[in-house]
Amino acid sequence: MKHLQVILYLLLFFIYSCSRDPAIERNDLMKIPIGFPSMPAGVDNEFTLERWQLGKRLFYDPILSKSNKVSCATCHIAQNAFSDTIALSLGDNNAIGTTNSPTLTNIGYQPYLTRAGGSPTLEIQILIPIQEHNELNNNILEIAEQLNTDSTYIRASYLAYNRKPDPFVITRAIANFERSLISGNSKFDKFYFQEKKSVFTEQEKRGYNLFNSDQTNCSKCHGGFNFTDYTFKNNGLHLTYADSGRMRLTKLESDRALFKVPTLRNIALTKPYMHDGSLPTLEAVIEHYNLGGQPHKNKSELIQPLSLTHQEKQDLVAFLKTLTDEEFVNDKMFRKE
Repeated sequence: MKHLQVILYLLLFFIYSCSRDPAIERNDLMKIPIGFPSMPAGVDNEFTLERWQLGKRLFYDPILSKSNKVSCATCHIAQNAFSDTIALSLGDNNAIGTTNSPTLTNIGYQPYLTRAGGSPTLEIQILIPIQEHNELNNNILEIAEQLNTDSTYIRASYLAYNRKPDPFVITRAIANFERSLISGNSKFDKFYFQEKKSVFTEQEKRGYNLFNSDQTNCSKCHGGFNFTDYTFKNNGLHLTYADSGRMRLTKLESDRALFKVPTLRNIALTKPYMHDGSLPTLEAVIEHYNLGGQPHKNKSELIQPLSLTHQEKQDLVAFLKTLTDEEFVNDKMFRKE
C-alpha cells in the first residue's frame, strides 16, 4: 500500500510538472530589485514555485472564512497594492474591522507584522485574520478539514510540503505567496537606483528635496529603500483613540496609541490613510502634518507644524506619486486566475 502511494504521488507530480506555466519561474517571482537588500527567508519555508502556487490559491479562496464568502484578497486588492479602498474592511458576515487594511507591498521585509507589531513572522500573522471574528472568523483546523475533502488541494499540498493540508501548510503557503509581493520598479526607483532610467519633473525634484529636508522630517521615519524605519510612533492624529495601539501588547502607558510606521511605497494607491483610515487623500495627510497634529501625550517630537506653502504641499504629493509601481500592481501573476 505504501509503495502504491509513492507511485501515485510521483504520477501526480509528473502531471503537475507538465501542466504548470513555464513562464512563471522562481527568479521572476523573487527577483530582488536594484538597491534592495536580500529578503529574509521564512523559517522552514524556503520559497518554491509549488508553495507559491498553493499560497496564491489559498490567498484568493473564500474557504478561509467561516461563511466561505471572504478571502485574504477581499481586503488586500491587487490593483490597490494589496490594500483596501475603504477605511475599515468588512469581514465575515459584514463585520466591521478595527484597523485599516495595510498594503502588502514588500511585506516580506517587515521585521514584525500588524499595526501594533504583535506578530514576529508572516507565518504566525496569518493565524490572526483567520481567527478574528471581524475578519475571516474561522478555525484553522476546520479549514484544514475542508481542504482535505478536495483532491486538488491534497495534491498541491503534497507537492509543496510533502504532507496533507494542515495548519503548517496553510500558514506557510500563504506566507510564501506574500513574500513574492515585491515592489521596486517605480519612477523613483528608476530615477534613484536604476541609473536614472527615468527623469523627475522639476516639481517632483522639489518634492523629493522637501521630503528629505529638516523642515518636514519625512525621511526621519519614512527612510530607507522601503520608506519606513519600522518603528512605532504616535503622529498626533487624535486626542483620544479607540485603539490603544502598541499598548495592547506591552501594557505600557508610553505605548498608548503608537502604531507602526507604514511603508510609503505605492502610497498613492492605498487610500484612505492612517491606522483607522480617517484621512481620505494624500492632500489630507500632508495637511495633517502641516498643522502639527493633535497634542497627544505620546506624540512624536518629530511632528511639528511645517508652515508649508500651497505649492510645497503640491510638490510633496507629486513626489509621493513617483513611488507608484505600475508594473507591480498590474502584474497578472499576482491576480486571481
